[in-house]
Amino acid sequence: MMTPIAEMREFAGFAPCEQRYIKRSLDIGLARTDAFRRWGRGEAENVAIRRQYVAYQDLKALRALVPVEGTPNEVERFLGKLVRIAAFDLEQERLECFSAFRFLYERLLGAAARPYLPAAFCAASALPAIRPERRKLLLQSLSEAAATAPGWSQREPGFYPEYVDDFEAA
Repeated sequence: MMTPIAEMREFAGFAPCEQRYIKRSLDIGLARTDAFRRWGRGEAENVAIRRQYVAYQDLKALRALVPVEGTPNEVERFLGKLVRIAAFDLEQERLECFSAFRFLYERLLGAAARPYLPAAFCAASALPAIRPERRKLLLQSLSEAAATAPGWSQREPGFYPEYVDDFEAA
């Protein structure tokens, strides 16, 4: 069980590109702000943000599909949609490891989704849309402990990183 301080430390350990992508993704996925105004630094980034809004349009429905009983039908409905969205995120090549993926998705979907994140990460990482050399790095980033965990905390994340303007920080 991680405290908000431990969550902040974990986030600080991610590469700057991962931190930026996680904050932008949370803004889009949790509808915290207008991502175009906050994150768009040019036409290419605006196109990427638009694509992410489209990819994330099913997040609200996905939150309602997190399996409660763990029946095969529940898992199938949930994992199919989750793998599609996860593949989008991994194709952006901004998340370098399972830890960053898990950090993001725990916040997008909540603690109840934790048991399904290793499977979704493996499935999305193994898709042909991911370059083979990147596929290898992603799959190797999933530790044996994460892949074989006997249980998961039900504690909701306490730290949700946000954009801080240089002017505000000073």
